[in-house]
Amino acid sequence: MASVTLEVEVASQFPAERVFKVFSDFDNIAPKVNPQVFKSIETTEGNGDVGTIKIFTFGDGVPFTTGKYKVDAVDPSNYSYSYSFIEGDNLFGILNSINHHIKVVPSPDGGSVYKQTVIYNCKGDEKPSEEILKKEKELYENTYKAIEAYAVAHPEAY
Repeated sequence: MASVTLEVEVASQFPAERVFKVFSDFDNIAPKVNPQVFKSIETTEGNGDVGTIKIFTFGDGVPFTTGKYKVDAVDPSNYSYSYSFIEGDNLFGILNSINHHIKVVPSPDGGSVYKQTVIYNCKGDEKPSEEILKKEKELYENTYKAIEAYAVAHPEAY
């Protein structure tokens, strides 16, 4: 089985602890700051720990409508979080799953770097097109920036 890996990195002026805290509230913030992509995110099983199942309903800004995701790992002390999309039309009919590994790395200047590795696990030889990968990377970067801007506007919460 083939796979394709996409790497996303965004530098932040905020410390890793704060960035991770904001991203821990992704389910609430993402539909507010990027409703054209994230219409709603609902936990259907679990409490946020490993094994938790969430259903994403996507907005009109993307060419898919739903995705089911499972939390694979949560490590607040290392500012890392992993999850996999395991069902839904966001798998484009050609993928078994999409694994996301997020890590917020502290920078020497007191800021941090948001790193997201996305692995597209293909059913066969067909892979997502370069155009899809480019759009996905932009989506991840823009979502990160929108969530960070939300945190700046709501400092009391984060």
